[in-house]
Amino acid sequence: MEGESGVAHVTINGGKCQGHGRCALIAPNLFDLDDAGQVLVLRDSVPGADLLDVEEAILSCPEQAIALARLTVSGAGPTPCFT
Repeated sequence: MEGESGVAHVTINGGKCQGHGRCALIAPNLFDLDDAGQVLVLRDSVPGADLLDVEEAILSCPEQAIALARLTVSGAGPTPCFT
């Protein structure tokens, strides 16, 4: 959802994703699967309340296709913390 604030930014590397769907099971409010079985990011801005679920999804992804960058307060941009 554009304009929504969060504490982190999540992305999927479509070249690595094999559609296992673990992320969609762990964090269904942030990830879903399309008709082809590829992961869709429903909200790229991750609120603090969902951060633990995203971190678990990252650790559960066998292809390491999920990247998370924490947003800085200073506005200097995201800082990668998981890939």
